[in-house]
Amino acid sequence: MFDDFFTAYLSGTIRFLFLLAPFFVVTMFLALTRGLPAAEKSSIIRRSTVAAMILGLVLFFVGPLLFKAIGITLDSFRIGAGCLLFLTAISLVTNGTRNHAIGLPTEDRDDIAVVPLAIPVMIGPATIGAILVYGAELNRVPEVVGGLLGLVSSLAILAVLLHLSGYLERVLGKTGLNIMSKISGLIALSNGGRNCADRYRRIHGFPVVFEAGLPRSDQEVTRRYVHQYR
Repeated sequence: MFDDFFTAYLSGTIRFLFLLAPFFVVTMFLALTRGLPAAEKSSIIRRSTVAAMILGLVLFFVGPLLFKAIGITLDSFRIGAGCLLFLTAISLVTNGTRNHAIGLPTEDRDDIAVVPLAIPVMIGPATIGAILVYGAELNRVPEVVGGLLGLVSSLAILAVLLHLSGYLERVLGKTGLNIMSKISGLIALSNGGRNCADRYRRIHGFPVVFEAGLPRSDQEVTRRYVHQYR
Protein backbone atom coordinates (compact mmCIF):
# COMPACT_ATOMS: atom_id res chain seq x y z
CA MET A 1 0.00 0.00 0.00
CA PHE A 2 2.79 2.42 0.91
CA ASP A 3 4.63 1.56 -2.30
CA ASP A 4 1.54 2.43 -4.36
CA PHE A 5 1.13 5.69 -2.47
CA PHE A 6 4.77 6.70 -2.79
CA THR A 7 4.93 5.79 -6.49
CA ALA A 8 1.76 7.76 -7.25
CA TYR A 9 2.96 10.71 -5.16
CA LEU A 10 6.39 10.90 -6.77
CA SER A 11 5.03 10.37 -10.28
CA GLY A 12 2.24 12.91 -9.74
CA THR A 13 4.57 15.56 -8.32
CA ILE A 14 7.03 15.30 -11.21
CA ARG A 15 4.31 15.08 -13.86
CA PHE A 16 2.32 18.05 -12.59
CA LEU A 17 5.43 20.14 -11.97
CA PHE A 18 6.46 19.89 -15.62
CA LEU A 19 2.87 20.36 -16.78
CA LEU A 20 2.71 23.64 -14.88
CA ALA A 21 5.83 24.87 -16.74
CA PRO A 22 7.12 26.70 -13.63
CA PHE A 23 9.75 28.86 -15.32
CA PHE A 24 7.24 30.09 -17.87
CA VAL A 25 4.88 30.96 -14.99
CA VAL A 26 7.73 32.78 -13.24
CA THR A 27 8.41 34.80 -16.39
CA MET A 28 4.73 35.77 -16.74
CA PHE A 29 4.51 36.60 -13.03
CA LEU A 30 7.50 38.95 -13.30
CA ALA A 31 5.93 40.71 -16.29
CA LEU A 32 2.50 41.05 -14.67
CA THR A 33 3.72 42.24 -11.27
CA ARG A 34 6.55 44.54 -12.30
CA GLY A 35 6.74 47.48 -9.89
CA LEU A 36 4.28 46.09 -7.31
CA PRO A 37 5.26 46.06 -3.62
CA ALA A 38 6.44 42.77 -2.07
CA ALA A 39 3.34 42.43 0.12
CA GLU A 40 1.02 42.66 -2.87
CA LYS A 41 3.12 40.15 -4.82
CA SER A 42 2.87 37.70 -1.91
CA SER A 43 -0.90 38.17 -1.83
CA ILE A 44 -1.15 37.52 -5.57
CA ILE A 45 0.95 34.35 -5.25
CA ARG A 46 -1.20 33.06 -2.40
CA ARG A 47 -4.52 33.72 -4.14
CA SER A 48 -3.42 32.40 -7.53
CA THR A 49 -2.02 29.22 -5.98
CA VAL A 50 -5.23 28.60 -4.03
CA ALA A 51 -7.34 29.23 -7.15
CA ALA A 52 -5.20 26.86 -9.23
CA MET A 53 -5.34 24.23 -6.47
CA ILE A 54 -9.14 24.40 -6.20
CA LEU A 55 -9.51 24.07 -9.97
CA GLY A 56 -6.99 21.22 -10.07
CA LEU A 57 -8.76 19.27 -7.31
CA VAL A 58 -12.14 19.69 -9.02
CA LEU A 59 -10.72 18.49 -12.35
CA PHE A 60 -8.99 15.58 -10.62
CA PHE A 61 -12.30 14.15 -9.38
CA VAL A 62 -14.63 15.19 -12.20
CA GLY A 63 -12.75 13.30 -14.93
CA PRO A 64 -14.51 9.88 -14.66
CA LEU A 65 -17.94 11.52 -14.38
CA LEU A 66 -17.26 13.76 -17.38
CA PHE A 67 -16.09 10.89 -19.59
CA LYS A 68 -19.14 8.83 -18.70
CA ALA A 69 -21.50 11.77 -19.26
CA ILE A 70 -20.23 12.64 -22.74
CA GLY A 71 -19.74 9.00 -23.74
CA ILE A 72 -16.05 8.87 -24.62
CA THR A 73 -13.42 6.40 -23.49
CA LEU A 74 -10.44 7.31 -21.37
CA ASP A 75 -7.99 6.23 -24.09
CA SER A 76 -9.72 8.47 -26.66
CA PHE A 77 -9.44 11.45 -24.34
CA ARG A 78 -5.81 10.58 -23.65
CA ILE A 79 -5.07 11.02 -27.34
CA GLY A 80 -6.77 14.42 -27.42
CA ALA A 81 -5.06 15.58 -24.23
CA GLY A 82 -1.72 14.26 -25.48
CA CYS A 83 -2.07 16.15 -28.77
CA LEU A 84 -2.96 19.36 -26.94
CA LEU A 85 0.00 18.92 -24.59
CA PHE A 86 2.20 18.23 -27.63
CA LEU A 87 1.13 21.47 -29.35
CA THR A 88 1.53 23.51 -26.15
CA ALA A 89 5.00 22.04 -25.59
CA ILE A 90 6.01 22.92 -29.17
CA SER A 91 5.07 26.53 -28.43
CA LEU A 92 7.15 26.44 -25.24
CA VAL A 93 10.17 25.00 -27.03
CA THR A 94 10.04 27.33 -30.03
CA ASN A 95 8.81 30.58 -28.48
CA GLY A 96 9.38 30.12 -24.75
CA THR A 97 5.67 30.74 -24.11
CA ARG A 98 2.47 28.70 -24.18
CA ASN A 99 0.38 29.22 -27.31
CA HIS A 100 -2.78 30.01 -25.30
CA ALA A 101 -0.90 32.66 -23.29
CA ILE A 102 0.22 34.73 -26.27
CA GLY A 103 -1.26 38.22 -26.11
CA LEU A 104 -1.91 38.25 -22.36
CA PRO A 105 -1.73 41.80 -21.00
CA THR A 106 1.47 42.91 -19.36
CA GLU A 107 0.15 46.19 -18.00
CA ASP A 108 -1.19 46.64 -14.48
CA ARG A 109 -4.58 45.12 -13.80
CA ASP A 110 -6.97 45.43 -10.89
CA ASP A 111 -6.51 41.76 -9.98
CA ILE A 112 -4.33 39.29 -11.86
CA ALA A 113 -4.34 36.49 -9.28
CA VAL A 114 -7.11 34.36 -10.80
CA VAL A 115 -7.16 35.63 -14.39
CA PRO A 116 -4.74 35.46 -16.07
CA LEU A 117 -2.20 34.08 -13.56
CA ALA A 118 -4.08 31.03 -12.20
CA ILE A 119 -6.06 30.56 -15.43
CA PRO A 120 -4.69 30.17 -18.08
CA VAL A 121 -1.02 30.73 -17.15
CA MET A 122 -0.84 28.07 -14.40
CA ILE A 123 -3.76 25.86 -15.44
CA GLY A 124 -4.06 26.01 -19.20
CA PRO A 125 -5.99 23.79 -21.63
CA ALA A 126 -3.27 21.12 -21.86
CA THR A 127 -2.92 20.99 -18.07
CA ILE A 128 -6.70 20.69 -17.68
CA GLY A 129 -6.77 17.70 -20.04
CA ALA A 130 -3.82 16.04 -18.31
CA ILE A 131 -5.38 16.43 -14.85
CA LEU A 132 -8.70 14.99 -16.07
CA VAL A 133 -6.91 11.96 -17.51
CA TYR A 134 -4.62 11.42 -14.52
CA GLY A 135 -7.49 11.59 -12.05
CA ALA A 136 -9.46 9.03 -14.08
CA GLU A 137 -6.47 6.67 -14.28
CA LEU A 138 -6.12 6.22 -10.52
CA ASN A 139 -8.54 3.74 -8.96
CA ARG A 140 -7.00 2.53 -5.69
CA VAL A 141 -7.21 4.72 -2.60
CA PRO A 142 -3.41 4.92 -1.99
CA GLU A 143 -2.88 5.96 -5.61
CA VAL A 144 -5.62 8.61 -5.46
CA VAL A 145 -4.20 10.05 -2.22
CA GLY A 146 -0.68 10.00 -3.65
CA GLY A 147 -1.83 11.70 -6.86
CA LEU A 148 -3.69 14.40 -4.95
CA LEU A 149 -0.70 15.12 -2.72
CA GLY A 150 1.48 15.19 -5.85
CA LEU A 151 -0.74 17.89 -7.34
CA VAL A 152 -0.67 19.90 -4.11
CA SER A 153 3.12 19.49 -3.80
CA SER A 154 3.76 20.66 -7.36
CA LEU A 155 1.68 23.79 -6.78
CA ALA A 156 3.51 24.40 -3.49
CA ILE A 157 6.86 24.15 -5.30
CA LEU A 158 5.56 26.57 -7.94
CA ALA A 159 4.50 29.01 -5.20
CA VAL A 160 8.03 28.85 -3.71
CA LEU A 161 9.55 29.57 -7.12
CA LEU A 162 7.21 32.55 -7.54
CA HIS A 163 8.33 33.91 -4.16
CA LEU A 164 11.93 33.52 -5.39
CA SER A 165 11.14 35.01 -8.81
CA GLY A 166 13.13 38.20 -8.21
CA TYR A 167 16.18 36.20 -7.15
CA LEU A 168 15.81 33.82 -10.12
CA GLU A 169 15.63 36.79 -12.49
CA ARG A 170 18.84 38.24 -11.07
CA VAL A 171 20.69 34.92 -11.18
CA LEU A 172 19.41 33.45 -14.44
CA GLY A 173 18.34 36.59 -16.27
CA LYS A 174 15.59 36.64 -18.88
CA THR A 175 17.63 34.45 -21.19
CA GLY A 176 18.20 31.84 -18.50
CA LEU A 177 14.51 31.74 -17.58
CA ASN A 178 13.62 31.38 -21.25
CA ILE A 179 16.05 28.47 -21.62
CA MET A 180 14.64 26.71 -18.55
CA SER A 181 11.12 27.23 -19.90
CA LYS A 182 12.14 25.62 -23.18
CA ILE A 183 13.71 22.66 -21.38
CA SER A 184 10.44 22.13 -19.50
CA GLY A 185 8.62 22.32 -22.82
CA LEU A 186 10.94 19.71 -24.33
CA ILE A 187 10.12 17.25 -21.54
CA ALA A 188 6.40 17.95 -21.93
CA LEU A 189 6.79 17.52 -25.70
CA SER A 190 8.20 14.01 -25.32
CA ASN A 191 5.48 13.15 -22.80
CA GLY A 192 2.69 14.39 -25.06
CA GLY A 193 4.07 12.57 -28.09
CA ARG A 194 4.41 9.33 -26.19
CA ASN A 195 0.86 9.60 -24.82
CA CYS A 196 -0.55 10.00 -28.33
CA ALA A 197 1.46 7.10 -29.76
CA ASP A 198 0.78 4.70 -26.88
CA ARG A 199 -2.96 5.31 -26.77
CA TYR A 200 -3.35 5.13 -30.55
CA ARG A 201 -1.61 1.77 -30.46
CA ARG A 202 -3.87 0.48 -27.70
CA ILE A 203 -7.06 1.59 -29.48
CA HIS A 204 -6.22 0.58 -33.06
CA GLY A 205 -3.79 -2.25 -32.48
CA PHE A 206 -0.95 -0.46 -34.23
CA PRO A 207 2.20 -2.56 -33.83
CA VAL A 208 5.06 -0.89 -31.97
CA VAL A 209 8.50 -2.48 -32.19
CA PHE A 210 10.28 -0.32 -29.63
CA GLU A 211 8.96 -1.12 -26.17
CA ALA A 212 11.90 -0.10 -23.98
CA GLY A 213 10.77 1.99 -21.05
CA LEU A 214 7.10 1.02 -21.34
CA PRO A 215 5.25 -0.27 -18.28
CA ARG A 216 5.10 -4.06 -18.02
CA SER A 217 1.41 -4.20 -19.00
CA ASP A 218 2.13 -2.14 -22.13
CA GLN A 219 5.08 -4.37 -23.00
CA GLU A 220 2.82 -7.44 -22.94
CA VAL A 221 0.30 -5.70 -25.21
CA THR A 222 3.12 -4.71 -27.56
CA ARG A 223 4.46 -8.24 -27.80
CA ARG A 224 0.97 -9.61 -28.52
CA TYR A 225 0.36 -7.09 -31.35
CA VAL A 226 3.81 -7.55 -32.87
CA HIS A 227 3.32 -11.32 -32.88
CA GLN A 228 -0.12 -10.86 -34.47
CA TYR A 229 1.19 -8.69 -37.32
CA ARG A 230 4.22 -10.79 -38.16
